[in-house]
Amino acid sequence: MPSTPPLAAPPRNPYRRLFTHPGALAFTLGNLVARLPMGMFSVSAVIMIAGARESYALAGAVTATGLAATAVVAPWIARLVDRHGQARVAVPATAFALLGGLALLLCVRCDAPDWTLFAAYAATATTPNIGGMSRARWAHLFRGDPAARHTANSFEQAADELCFMLGPVLAAFLCGSLFPEAGTLTGGILLMTGMLLFTAQKATEPPPSRTEKAAPPLRAPGMPPLLLSLVATGAVFGSMEVVTIAFADAQGHRTAAGAVLALQAAGSCAAGLLYGAMKPSGPAERRLPWCLAAMAALMALPLLAAGTAGSLVALAPALLLAGMATAPTMVTTMTLVQQRTPEGRLNEGMTLAVTALLGGIACGSATGGWTVEHASATTGYAVPVAAATAALLITLGSAARSTRRVPQEV
Repeated sequence: MPSTPPLAAPPRNPYRRLFTHPGALAFTLGNLVARLPMGMFSVSAVIMIAGARESYALAGAVTATGLAATAVVAPWIARLVDRHGQARVAVPATAFALLGGLALLLCVRCDAPDWTLFAAYAATATTPNIGGMSRARWAHLFRGDPAARHTANSFEQAADELCFMLGPVLAAFLCGSLFPEAGTLTGGILLMTGMLLFTAQKATEPPPSRTEKAAPPLRAPGMPPLLLSLVATGAVFGSMEVVTIAFADAQGHRTAAGAVLALQAAGSCAAGLLYGAMKPSGPAERRLPWCLAAMAALMALPLLAAGTAGSLVALAPALLLAGMATAPTMVTTMTLVQQRTPEGRLNEGMTLAVTALLGGIACGSATGGWTVEHASATTGYAVPVAAATAALLITLGSAARSTRRVPQEV
């Protein structure tokens, strides 16, 4: 009786497997160029507006308005991407968003009324979800391989963190060394260039889905509480950014804010790459509460550092450690989003997740700016702690409800 040939051993480096797939490296390079400005725009806007109008509350409110508009518009853009393809929709949507960024720049430069800043920044809401489109390509290429998708999701989260690590540094450097509008201008050029490079890779683009039979992702079982948890998680990021910029400014080191924020992203990037190289144990539903609990605990470190030492030197390592729970939390959450999204609506499902995240960032930015303005930058670090705790409680509540329903269904 012939023996069964042994299975090929998996590669030692799971990331190498991703990029040996034809076309994967090409679309990833374009994606990274387009994604870098995602870490530049809000920091550039805060520095530009706060410097011109001398109000962090106004700067936080303007960026919050743009993110809230994105929360409304982005799912519609993603639905068009699912139906008509990435290249056909993403390029014109990006061009329109860049007009909004240019309008904001001109309104600040020309000392236009405050309401024009809100209107201009809201027009940037058509920016396509470049991270979601990249994750959709990985899901399409490795649709029958959960292990490869886990590694791809981890890489994408690390790429997010890398861009949010380099983006604020670049934005703060450009705005501080050249002129306040330099960050917004550079970000716009990078976004359009990267989007053109990304969408030019046709071989890896998921085919358009013409069917309307699939249920909307928002109605999929388990999605509403997951999205609500993402809102709270986004509030962690939004508040941390505004509060850290204000804290650095209070120390007389506004241009160092980007470098300090980069440390949080660096911790998350390193944790994400390590998490992707590991084989996850147990279902994602069970891993998520542990990830959120770790994030809630670590977010207390910046509050302690700011309250006790009151210096950027003490805050820097606290932010580095705080960021280490971010990537595992986001990777696990995105895995659940992919699992719960109906077939043919993947871009829309992941964009809903990013939209929830952006909505939370908007709330966090506004709340962080208000707290800094009416209390202090040190007190502002309590906002990320509260937001992370809320995300954990939402997830635990959802898990408890699911557990109670199982005996009834059996």
